Amino acid sequence: MSHYLDHAASTAPTPAALAAYVEEAGHAGNASSLHAAGRRARRVLEESRETVAACLDARPSEVIFTSSGTEANNLALKGIFWGRRSQDAARRRLLVSAVEHHSLLDPAFWLAGHAGAEVALAEVDQNGRLELAALAAEFGEASSTALASVMWANNEVGTLQPIAEVARLCQRFGVPLHRAAASAVGQLPVSFAASGADALTVSGHKFGAPLGVGALLTRRDLPIESLTQGGSQERGLRAGTVNVPAIRAFAVALAEATSTQAERAAHLTSLRDRLIAGVRRAVPDAVLRGPEPATGRLPGSALFTFPGCEGDSLLYLLDSAGVQASTGSACQAGIPQPSHVLLAMGVDEESARGALRFSLGSTSTEADVDALLAALPSVAERARNAGLTSAR
Repeated sequence: MSHYLDHAASTAPTPAALAAYVEEAGHAGNASSLHAAGRRARRVLEESRETVAACLDARPSEVIFTSSGTEANNLALKGIFWGRRSQDAARRRLLVSAVEHHSLLDPAFWLAGHAGAEVALAEVDQNGRLELAALAAEFGEASSTALASVMWANNEVGTLQPIAEVARLCQRFGVPLHRAAASAVGQLPVSFAASGADALTVSGHKFGAPLGVGALLTRRDLPIESLTQGGSQERGLRAGTVNVPAIRAFAVALAEATSTQAERAAHLTSLRDRLIAGVRRAVPDAVLRGPEPATGRLPGSALFTFPGCEGDSLLYLLDSAGVQASTGSACQAGIPQPSHVLLAMGVDEESARGALRFSLGSTSTEADVDALLAALPSVAERARNAGLTSAR
């Protein structure tokens, strides 16, 4: 039997979302067509948009559907940068937290290499939380700053960022704020209207929608340029035929996730605390990274570093024992480098290479956690022995 502890990478579609996708995929009709089938598809699209807006406390006109959180992050960063530059050529600076997902860091540095952007990385403390004083100092150059981007919660170590304080700083200096909320939706209450953000990224496969659908929420008055040309879909910001089946499934899954958020958070918190306590007993020198369980972390996430072990060895040995976890962000899987998140937190490279992330979802059970705890002592010992052998 397999025990899946990598829900932060992707969680399975819910039965209701999958049924909605299959039902909608059986219909013909392009939502941009004017005949009856097209009008029907358009109605489903706009009803889904209204559902998403209601779930995230936004206006329907603020919801732009994308193919993923990565595309939404690229649209936010590049689109707002170009939109602001078109109004004021001096706005060349991007202020990004040092622990952002690579789907934000990579386009930021792409803009630096191809569009003359200047990237400033905001520092974090040993728990991965933004240093507010350092962030405030970065706003000394607010007149040249096009955009600030700070995630709602970190996808690797689970740290929650001080969203209200960051929003107040951005408003004080007149800098648009983008938040990636892919890890937060479904685990935490998320309100676009109350967040103080000007743009917000959501990724469907993190909360039970199918792969290949996401959304960017943007204020209507926010200057933003499209990354694609060839059609006027999605307020002219995303050309291309709209994926109505995936969007309907996205709306269904989001409605489920937000309506049961409190119960889900309680379930995940209980399992997470059981997991953290159990790992500490099973491998006493393992180090939990990020805040302690009761202080500012996602309900369903825990990342440990295991001294003397390589994360990849731990992952493969656990997989052989029927337990599936990860060494960090799935977007960096297969890249033999320590996590940039851990390095930004001050973890040394050797320790960072021994990282293993366990993430829980709505289908996780005590049996999944117990299977990990049963396998972990021997897995850690074998990984440590393998490390000693390779070092000789």
